[in-house]
Amino acid sequence: MDRRTLITAGPVAMATVAAAPAVASSSKAPETAPALGLPGLGLPVIADGRLRNYVFVSLRLHIGGGKSLEEMRLKEAFFRDALVRAAHRTPFTVAGDWTRLDEGRMSAALVAAANSISGRGSVTRVEVLNQSPRRRGGMLGR
Repeated sequence: MDRRTLITAGPVAMATVAAAPAVASSSKAPETAPALGLPGLGLPVIADGRLRNYVFVSLRLHIGGGKSLEEMRLKEAFFRDALVRAAHRTPFTVAGDWTRLDEGRMSAALVAAANSISGRGSVTRVEVLNQSPRRRGGMLGR
């Protein structure tokens, strides 16, 4: 609202504007489960025993019941480390494509690591937000 209009409207407009935030805060929005973001994690693409590319992924960890966001944020470095170690041990490479990783295997590995790091059920789901390869080209067979 324009300040000039508010001043000329007088006390009636002031009462209306003052009541608007109270009405907005009384309506309850559906509560969502807390989520922890892991941006910019570089994971290797290994094919035929050779490092072919890196894919930078952004992840969102959906936190399970009984855990707070602050509690899980303290363990973010452990989650990153566990995922990078798993990616080097058993690569998440998609056959025939050096520009993306297998989201299902990556999610399963991170949920399993989270169960051992912060307790069973601490991470219910892993959402892959973005995959950005270092080199855009590089299909197997090219």
